[in-house]
Amino acid sequence: MKAIPQSSFPPSVKANWIGGHFLQFRRNPTEFLQTLAKLGDVTFFKMGGQSAYLVNHPDLARDLLVAGAHKFIKGRALQRAKTLLGEGLLTSEGESHLRQRRMIQPAFHREKIKSYAEAMTDFAAQMANDWQDGEVRDVDREMMHLTLQIVGKTLFSANVEDDASKVGEALTTLIKMFSYLLLPFSEILEKLPIPHARRFNRAKETLDAVIYEIINERRKSGEDKGDLLSMLLLAQDEDDGGGMTDRQVRDECLTLFLAGHETTANALVWTFYCLSQNPESEAKLHEELDRVLQNGRAPTVEDLPNLKYTESVLAESMRLFPPAWVLGRLAIEEHEIKSYKIPKGALVLASMYVLQRDARFWTDAEIFKPERWETQSIKEAGQKFIYFPFGAGVRRCVGEQFAWMEGILLLATLARKWKLSLTPEQKIGLQPMMTLRPKFGMKMRIQKR
Repeated sequence: MKAIPQSSFPPSVKANWIGGHFLQFRRNPTEFLQTLAKLGDVTFFKMGGQSAYLVNHPDLARDLLVAGAHKFIKGRALQRAKTLLGEGLLTSEGESHLRQRRMIQPAFHREKIKSYAEAMTDFAAQMANDWQDGEVRDVDREMMHLTLQIVGKTLFSANVEDDASKVGEALTTLIKMFSYLLLPFSEILEKLPIPHARRFNRAKETLDAVIYEIINERRKSGEDKGDLLSMLLLAQDEDDGGGMTDRQVRDECLTLFLAGHETTANALVWTFYCLSQNPESEAKLHEELDRVLQNGRAPTVEDLPNLKYTESVLAESMRLFPPAWVLGRLAIEEHEIKSYKIPKGALVLASMYVLQRDARFWTDAEIFKPERWETQSIKEAGQKFIYFPFGAGVRRCVGEQFAWMEGILLLATLARKWKLSLTPEQKIGLQPMMTLRPKFGMKMRIQKR
């Protein structure tokens, strides 16, 4: 794509007469943003009638997500996600968001998170025992099933095993159709009796049925299990003392069902892919697991400080393939970024996928190298804003520590026993939707170590 000069805007690439850059973005979002990023730290593009900017420097990402965050709200993608998620933590704004975050935060307290560890390793050990030497599995589907069970058990004390397949299929349908929500006039299209709308509504109804059943059973029992669901059902508004309606509880539950399993599952799929392509890193991981988990025992939360290379493998995988690959913010007032005036109503993007692969800030930026985390900590990279797979500022992922613990424990539990290799026919491609999924699944051969 050839760069074109624009006097009043940052650099851009040639747009189509109809739709601006919408088709180029939709065809290959990550490639399009990487192309733009080569033109400068601030670039411009058009998504139909929507003016959009990409910021591609750590200082500018910090300004967007922290210092200037009060001038922005969530972008169109999450505005449209309200069709599915309602007014949950991911989509709410302002005081409503802060209130919801305060209520949910206790469920992710450090000590509370530790209590979830046993359930995580139990489900992973069950999967490891079900696998057979030499068989081929779609690891994408496997990880989705595994993390769905875990989020159901740990956050809602619910056994979703019976519903896991249909819930997983419904979530997959909704994720795959998320780009449909971003189409121009999608607000009108979703109300029409067309196949896309019918599939979307059926999937949504499936999820609602499962979640409302969990809510109803808990309300009937009146039992406080100390999990997130109990906290939501017992929560009272600080102003009027009223409780949350079933609809409000449903919105939060569905948000955490989606965010709590989709992101970790993707992180693990890409991690196993990276290990399959880097045998030296894989061998080093296995050496650590054999040393720390002697006699092949399951990992516990007490092992986490000793699983440093395992953590580095996961961190490096999320650097190259961040589950949340881009953040969008909509300007609610004018804002200046590097001498460019961003008008009210403009969309501003910061892409983890792009910045975390930027050779200005990373040596051997495109190479999977877990050893890089031995000289730079995850916290340091986050403070520099060159690594932010869980977002930043007041909208930083509330379940970040939950996700780190889950990712490390599941990786350790599965990799202590099994080695995974790509099947020869497996194609690799990115499917950047709400999360960064593998476009063609991830069929891998299971080999006993």
